[in-house]
Amino acid sequence: MVNRMFREDFVWGVAGSAYQVEGRDKEDGCGTSIWDTFTEEGHILDGQTAYAACDHIHRYREDYVLMRKLGIKAYRFSVSWARILPEGTGKVNEKAVALYRDMMTEMRRNGIEPYLTMYHWELPQAVQDKGGWLNEDIIGWFGEYAKVVAENFSDLCEYFITLNEPQCFVGLGHLSGVHAPGQKLSYSQTFQVAHNALRAHGQAVISLRKYAKRPIQVGYAPTCGMAYPASERPEDVEAARKALFSLQNPMDNWTWNVAWFSDPVFLGEYPAEGLERFKEYLPVITKEDMELIAQPIDFMGQNIYNGYTVRAGADGEPEYVEREPGYPRTAAGWPVTPECFYWGVKFLYERYKLPVYITENGMSCHDVVSYDGQVHDPNRIDFLDRYLSALQKANDDGADVRGYFLWTFMDNFEWDKGYTERFGIVYVDFTTQERIAKDSAYWYREVIETNGGSLHINHPADTRN
Repeated sequence: MVNRMFREDFVWGVAGSAYQVEGRDKEDGCGTSIWDTFTEEGHILDGQTAYAACDHIHRYREDYVLMRKLGIKAYRFSVSWARILPEGTGKVNEKAVALYRDMMTEMRRNGIEPYLTMYHWELPQAVQDKGGWLNEDIIGWFGEYAKVVAENFSDLCEYFITLNEPQCFVGLGHLSGVHAPGQKLSYSQTFQVAHNALRAHGQAVISLRKYAKRPIQVGYAPTCGMAYPASERPEDVEAARKALFSLQNPMDNWTWNVAWFSDPVFLGEYPAEGLERFKEYLPVITKEDMELIAQPIDFMGQNIYNGYTVRAGADGEPEYVEREPGYPRTAAGWPVTPECFYWGVKFLYERYKLPVYITENGMSCHDVVSYDGQVHDPNRIDFLDRYLSALQKANDDGADVRGYFLWTFMDNFEWDKGYTERFGIVYVDFTTQERIAKDSAYWYREVIETNGGSLHINHPADTRN
């Protein structure tokens, strides 16, 4: 096999989200979100809040300069529904519009292409008070929000993503209650929430295209663990493919799957396996619902962090392989499984046949500032090299991979974990707000400069482990 590396226009970026980095200003006009309420209720580790976070609303100009110096070509960021529409609908917060327009102007000034995510979990509390994602009216409200986004930002931004990780905000927010709004709904209610979210996605696609000031590209960014085969035997490969799109999780974790959240969007129908397995919990699903959900979109985003090994059992059915003792983990305790980047992307592209962007991938490390004033994170560099090499292999083998967004640019507020997880390639001192580019940031700059040429896969004689 000849390593072709990535296409010449491959998008090398970083990702972040509004609530995790922005912070607040008493004059900013931002409305209350469900995460504000959740933090006030004391659900965040160490009692932390995101009212300061990375103070990005005051420091974004210098942050984008640092991105430019580190060679970053694109920034997948989110705008906050609660900041733009404090009541969820109705009156627009013009300060928020001006802020985000200036952010995108500054990105462009620094040679950074904006990729705007509409919803990265910042539901306005005013919408939650009306039932939130459980209320079918949210489909229209989200469409109205999309209209405001398109009218105000499409002249500065060409790429839009509707929803980020519905598996998480449906499951963690409404089933287990670990995330805001902290609900533990019935199974039937959570299926209604998921159905409403997918319909809202479709309505947003319609509104974005209708009100955009120019042709735009629209995508969607689900997530999930990726299945990969125990060997390259055809039966193991087929077992892994089947497992990836199956719906076998226990009901108390039913949202953690690919097919229920991607098949309707990309294929226009819910998977038959799920319609049968979940039939007692499902809302009425109409032909019109499916037409709305399956609005044509331009690309598939996928957030991938890890995966699991599958082999064919004696009966040919998927069999899950236990992880070996002492398997490698990140600081968050997540398994390190670069194989999932090759097989996951390959399986996704074969099934959905849309251009793929990895919209999130990265690693939480136990980062510290060393005596020399720098942050040395060789384990993150190794992680990224292995994953990106696997992504290149998927690309070489025919998957249409268009871009990669590293999670995340700088350490931030990591939801219910507060400030205890550091995913950034830039270290943030949350007391002083000092930024320090980690070794991985300079490594990533070289990857970008060489369009992946510096990756381990392109240097087979290199004996690094």
